[in-house]
Amino acid sequence: MIYLGGRAIKTGFSAKSANRENSEIQSNDNLENPIEKEKNLISELEKLNELLKSGALTQEEFEKAKKKLLD
Repeated sequence: MIYLGGRAIKTGFSAKSANRENSEIQSNDNLENPIEKEKNLISELEKLNELLKSGALTQEEFEKAKKKLLD
């Protein structure tokens, strides 16, 4: 029971951190060159994939976040 609660809290913090990083990247989009944008996009997609694999995100949440990054 404690394990599940701790895991849920960790998952929440991971998701919140990913969202915070995502918003920081979006606010800096105008300042970066195209190569940096591509590196950041790849990095963010990898983070989203890890969150999906860990169970922090559902497939639906992953698809929404991925679409938001790619738009």
